[in-house]
Amino acid sequence: MFICVNQNDVKAQGWSEVDFVLVTGDAYVDHPSFGVAIIARVLESKGYKLAILAQPDWNSDIQWQQFGKPKLGFLVTGGNIDSMVNHYSVNKKSRNTDAYSDNGEVGKRPDRATIVYCQCIRRNFKDVAIIIGGIEASLRKLAHYDYWDDRIRQSILYQSSADLLVYGMGENTIVAIAEALASGLAVKDINYIAGSAYKCKNIDNLYDYIFLPDFSEVVSNKEEYIDSTLLQYSNNDHINGKTLVEKYPDDWYVVVNPPSTPLTETEMDEVYDLPYQRTFHPMYNYVPAIEEVQFSIISNRGCFGGCAFCALGLHQGRVISSRSVDSVVKEAQALSEMPMFKGYIHDIGGPTANFLEKACIKQIEEGVCVNRECLTPKPCPNLSVSHKKLQLILQKVRDLPKVKKAFIRSGIRFDYLLLDKDETFFEDLVQHHISGQLKVAPEHIDDKVLKYMKKADFATYQVFCDKYEKFNKKHNKQQYLVPYFISSHPGCGIEEAISLACYLKSINHIPKQVQDFYPTPGTIATCMYYSEMDVYTKKKIYVAKTYHSKIEQRALMQFSYPKNHDIVYRVLKKANRLDLVGFGKQCLVKPMKNR
Repeated sequence: MFICVNQNDVKAQGWSEVDFVLVTGDAYVDHPSFGVAIIARVLESKGYKLAILAQPDWNSDIQWQQFGKPKLGFLVTGGNIDSMVNHYSVNKKSRNTDAYSDNGEVGKRPDRATIVYCQCIRRNFKDVAIIIGGIEASLRKLAHYDYWDDRIRQSILYQSSADLLVYGMGENTIVAIAEALASGLAVKDINYIAGSAYKCKNIDNLYDYIFLPDFSEVVSNKEEYIDSTLLQYSNNDHINGKTLVEKYPDDWYVVVNPPSTPLTETEMDEVYDLPYQRTFHPMYNYVPAIEEVQFSIISNRGCFGGCAFCALGLHQGRVISSRSVDSVVKEAQALSEMPMFKGYIHDIGGPTANFLEKACIKQIEEGVCVNRECLTPKPCPNLSVSHKKLQLILQKVRDLPKVKKAFIRSGIRFDYLLLDKDETFFEDLVQHHISGQLKVAPEHIDDKVLKYMKKADFATYQVFCDKYEKFNKKHNKQQYLVPYFISSHPGCGIEEAISLACYLKSINHIPKQVQDFYPTPGTIATCMYYSEMDVYTKKKIYVAKTYHSKIEQRALMQFSYPKNHDIVYRVLKKANRLDLVGFGKQCLVKPMKNR
């Protein structure tokens, strides 16, 4: 059964009221790739009565009132991705489709959905508890640079009328909040739960906390914004992270409690063993987002990769949580029995598929290193490297009677893979788990840019390419690498962009789609974009900010497209690189006619 979605469902359950109404900017998809589905099923398993209000009309009060006032409160999320990212491309143009809405239709949620939904709730229920969560809330919990407004915005807690914010993955946090509310505690007194944040006027009860730069300081001084960002990253561990406090001009404070403890293997198994329907609610025709995940399996959470442009480390944390082998295999077996299953498990993975073990034993008792990354600039000597668990999972899944193939599409961290002295997993990957091509993300070829990205140097990627080719030849496979590169990342100028174009020419690869750097809330790279500084040295760096400069870097990555010819020619002429114009093997474009 699906969770209740209207008053008729509630009546059919014989309930006079619900404990929580979960409001989401996405269509309701009861699949563990959707945060709302997980939170709903976890709370349901604890005995709470729930209703889901998916993509409600924010211009009318009718839908907001249909369940009445919930006994314990409203839980609000903008959806699986930030609502502004969902609505707008990196060029700030409205997207034509929304994969998280019925039939892919746009306009089903407002901009800044979490804030708008909270305002709708307050308009209808003045004194109800409102708890916000999900990626939009998690990465906007403190003052943050907002790309669409091109300014520093206040904490989403401060901007909305919410009482509490849940950041990170949230299962244990939301259960603790639910238990506190059910015990009779007022929401204003629930200020002690790990993985949550709140706003208040008085902080006399706090101890062992860190003051971040005040909001007014962050707005007026980019170096203070850098300091605030780095403090957030260095206090994002459940063992050694401190409570963070950010002051606002009218004597309000936003207080962020330390992160929640990552789920144990047993807890992860329990979460993913809940009775998900694994599809969208029958009130919809088709929700496109189900396509990639319906026959995929999430095996792990967290990421110690540390990429500057990614907020996963801040949102899910650097400590890996993973499921047991039996749990993953059990889910694969269940998928293979579904009517539409055609023999292919599309993906077994997580943020990084081959991160199934904690980075080192030290993390268990001491937490993550505050001033040391696991993989960059060079791998830590204490890093534990093993693919045995993933290898066993894949072996058992591919041995299931109805499974023809089980793929890994969620991304392999190739520098970590190369550190494994036992190459049997690499061979298994090539032999059994690639669908003709393997997607990898070197992101760039210039080591200076890669350093800003906090990625492995380019020589490491080349070693990976050689080994990949070697194993393909050994097993008589014709499988290709599809590399992903980012254009216009902070620190990448025209010279570096030209070098990347020359590399693409040398491997005869033109990306069909260019991944232009998108300054989303919460990342180190977004901090670089806004400040135009290397966040660790505070030295000025080049940042492509204008539409014209971004177009130039994108065009260089697709230099062979006729529509880009004139742009690439002008860039090469301006850069004094006309040696790349002509008919030679190394040339990017032909000479312009009549020039």
